[in-house]
Amino acid sequence: MKLPFNTDLTGEVAVVTGAGGVIGSMFAKALAQCGAKVALLDLDKEAAEKAAEEIRKEGYTAKGYEANVLQKESLKKAHEEVKKDFGFCDILVNGAGGNHPKATTDQEYYDEDELKKGEKSFFDLEQSGVEFVFNLNFIGTLLPTQEFAEDMIDRKDCNIVNISSMNAYAPLTKIPAYSGAKAAVSNFTQWLAVHFSKSGIRVNGIAPGFISTKQNQKLLFEEDGSPTKRTGKILAATPMGRFGEAEEMIGTLLFLLNNEASGFITGVVIPVDGGFLAYSGV
Repeated sequence: MKLPFNTDLTGEVAVVTGAGGVIGSMFAKALAQCGAKVALLDLDKEAAEKAAEEIRKEGYTAKGYEANVLQKESLKKAHEEVKKDFGFCDILVNGAGGNHPKATTDQEYYDEDELKKGEKSFFDLEQSGVEFVFNLNFIGTLLPTQEFAEDMIDRKDCNIVNISSMNAYAPLTKIPAYSGAKAAVSNFTQWLAVHFSKSGIRVNGIAPGFISTKQNQKLLFEEDGSPTKRTGKILAATPMGRFGEAEEMIGTLLFLLNNEASGFITGVVIPVDGGFLAYSGV
C-alpha cells in the first residue's frame, strides 16, 4: 500500500479498535508503514491477528488482540497485554462501530400502504437494536478512550482519532440510530479535545462519506453492475459523482497524526466525502 505522504511514527505505539475490519485493518497497516508498533484490537481475535500477520509479512510490527469495546474488563486485559508487548499507547484510533438491521427502517418515508406489505416502519424499530447501535458506536468509543488515554496524560504529542460519519452532520433516511450515534461520536470528539487540551493529547475525527468496499458492493449495485435506487441518490448528491475508496482516508488520518503538520489542530471532524456535505442539492 503506497502512502500519500510521509508521517514518521517511529517508536510510537498505536492502538486501533475494530482492526479486524476493512477500514480498521487498512489504518493499522498505514500506521505500521509509518513506523508505529500497532496493536490491532477486535472482538474477533482471529480477524485481528490475520490482519496483523499480513502487516508482519511486510516487515512491520503488529499484533492482534481480542477486545470487546463494550466491556471494561476486556479492554483492561488487552491494554495490559499491549503494554507488555509494546509499551504505553501514543495513538488511539477508535474504529469500532456499525449499524444493525433491528435499528433500520425499510422505507425512507412513512407509508401505510407499504406497511401492509410487511415493511418495517419507525414504529417497528426494536429497542435492543437501537441500544446496540448506540452502545457500539458511542460507548465503544468512550470505553477504549478511558482505558488507553490514561497512558497519554502529560506525555508529548499523543493523539486520538475517532471515526464518525457523514450522517453525523445530517441524518440519513432509514438509519436513525446509526445517524444519532455518529452525531454523538462527533460531539464527543469535540468534548474530549477540550477536556484533554491541557494534557498533551489532541483529539480529532474523520467523517467518511460513502465509501465503496468489497463488503458493501451488493448493497450498492445490482447483480448486473447497475446502481441500486439508493446508490443513484447517493451519487446524485455527491458532487464528485463517485464513491470514495477506503485508501482515500489514509491521508487524512496521517495528517491528523502528524504533529508537525497539525500540531495546533484539535476538536475537528474532517469530512472525506467527495463534496457531499457541501452540496445543497441545487
